[in-house]
Amino acid sequence: QVQLVESGGGLAQAGGSLRLSCAASGRISSTYGMGWFRQAPGKEREFVAGIAWSGGHTIYADSVKGRFTISRDSAKNMVYLQMNSLKPEDTAAYYCAADSFWDEKIVDPRNYDYWGQGTQVTVSS
Repeated sequence: QVQLVESGGGLAQAGGSLRLSCAASGRISSTYGMGWFRQAPGKEREFVAGIAWSGGHTIYADSVKGRFTISRDSAKNMVYLQMNSLKPEDTAAYYCAADSFWDEKIVDPRNYDYWGQGTQVTVSS
């Protein structure tokens, strides 16, 4: 069993930055992939970024590439999402998630086994 707790959301102005953190408890094996997703009101949950727990390979949605950076600290069981050059369209609830296997399906929320409760990010124009 894995528990995930996000923090770091809040209000930012367009062009500003926020850093989200995800604290993971439980056993995270080397096969795991960790992801950040977001969901705006009335929209489906969408993939933002993913990282392999072992090796640190990363993948990003086109909408955030070059602006967001996902990272992990395996010693602390932490995953981070550094968000720069924020835009109003980045406004959403952001969720941390864990997938038991890092593979090409890492962008699909249906493949994830564990989810955090979410943290709200609001970007004003």
